[in-house]
Amino acid sequence: MVPDPVPATAAPAATPAKPKRSEAADLLVFLLKLAIAVFVIRSFLFSPFSIPSGSMQPRLLIGDYLFITKWNYGYSRHSLPWSMPLIPGRILPRTPARGDVVVFKAPPAARQDYIKRVIGIPGDNIQMRAGQLFLNGTAIAKQRVPDLIVPVSPNSGCAYEFQDTVAGAVVCRYPQFRETLPNGKSYNVLDLGPTEADDTGVFTVPAGHAFLMGDNRDDSADSRFPAREGGGIGIVPLENIEGKAVVTFWSTDGSAQWLLPWTWFSAARWSRIGEGF
Repeated sequence: MVPDPVPATAAPAATPAKPKRSEAADLLVFLLKLAIAVFVIRSFLFSPFSIPSGSMQPRLLIGDYLFITKWNYGYSRHSLPWSMPLIPGRILPRTPARGDVVVFKAPPAARQDYIKRVIGIPGDNIQMRAGQLFLNGTAIAKQRVPDLIVPVSPNSGCAYEFQDTVAGAVVCRYPQFRETLPNGKSYNVLDLGPTEADDTGVFTVPAGHAFLMGDNRDDSADSRFPAREGGGIGIVPLENIEGKAVVTFWSTDGSAQWLLPWTWFSAARWSRIGEGF
């Protein structure tokens, strides 16, 4: 008896080989993921900021680099790079505290980043009289403290009337005062002498706005001046505020040269790194 033939088993179909992605495609995917991560971090968590002027002396000098946190006051389109119009109005809004140092888009065009200190919040009345700050009709405590001494360097010049010599080096010596707000927040300011901004009318801060001033009271285009391009900023909408200054992570006197790496370290102002607000 002839056994029945065993039916042939069909060979499994060959799995088609997965096409290999080129190194260029891998690099492109990596860069895209990196760009998204940077976008999210800079928009919603942290962002760096560099100091371009002396308007916030003594706390901040030209050449300081700091981090700002983005979540403190909520988010608006100005939280995003290039103020991308992806967020309508403000979400998770919170009012800054008097004394906070904030980075914001300066009115009227809201194109340029500025940094100032919050002095008035909605409902406050602000006035300067003979260089004295008044908040809601009460003079803010102002105490004379030792002069601010800043070495003259490539990014820290000095007008002749404030020049001095300390240990053979030319320095700037500025009159310095300590202000204390009603909430207990204290900070130093510079008062270099009488100016037009030392006497103002009364400013009332409307809802959804903040009154911002530079700590260098005689060299700051701030809320004491009407908003205009390249000039004052007026009373600033809260949605223009991008974040709160938290810590200085680098500072340089401007003497470093890119082709001389050792000057990167000699130019650093090490004592300023790590200073909080």
